[in-house]
Amino acid sequence: MVLAVDIGNTNITIGSYDDGGVMLVSRIATDRLRTADQYAAELYAIFGLYGVDAESFTGSIISSVVPELTNAVKTALEIVTNHTPIVIGPGVKTGLNIKIDNPAQLGADLVAGAVGAINKYELPCLVLDMGTATKISVIDSNGTYRGCTISAGVGISLNALSSGTSQLPAISLDAPSCAIGTNTISSMQSGTVLGTAAMIEGLCIRLEEALGEEIKTIVATGGIAGSIIRYCKIDMVYDPNLLLDGLMCIYRKNN
Repeated sequence: MVLAVDIGNTNITIGSYDDGGVMLVSRIATDRLRTADQYAAELYAIFGLYGVDAESFTGSIISSVVPELTNAVKTALEIVTNHTPIVIGPGVKTGLNIKIDNPAQLGADLVAGAVGAINKYELPCLVLDMGTATKISVIDSNGTYRGCTISAGVGISLNALSSGTSQLPAISLDAPSCAIGTNTISSMQSGTVLGTAAMIEGLCIRLEEALGEEIKTIVATGGIAGSIIRYCKIDMVYDPNLLLDGLMCIYRKNN
């Protein structure tokens, strides 16, 4: 088995794969103060919960957008699997042609998502990743990564709205029955959920125009995507394991 780990700003997503595909997906909270031993203990606890034998792992791979945690998680995986993980970065073969101003600046999560999309979906493709930030990557018909958009994630926007105002409460990510809010909570839900959906629709249209090619697939991933894309008025595929699948593609290229 192989362990794929995506370290994000809010959650660390863990996927266990064998020859038949994904066996286990779990998430733990990102905590920059935890040590390698603490993460190793948590991994062992998760494996015990799902009946996974840690000794059966033959390798692991990491994507990380939290540099201060990368080494701690890397060491934890070495403890748990007894193998040195592959860490997405310089020197790792991804097979992705990156056509942006500075390819070295492209986040490992965006690389993994793009590789996963290229291997699973018809191109040209837009990859919508909704986590701490909302990102839309553009992949052309040749499988070239052309760039992306980045905006504040839904959680960040909600926190700013409720903490930065005196009379607006914290709310759940539910859409109101009508776009016209008739009370404070339904008005906030309309602006947040339906507003984010409308922003995504508009950006996808503009990205297709800028690319100059008809987009064949829009694939959405990330912890919040399932709560938002159902309200988008354009066709999208929801793939919660896209980044992990991309990491597995990269793992195979390097082994």
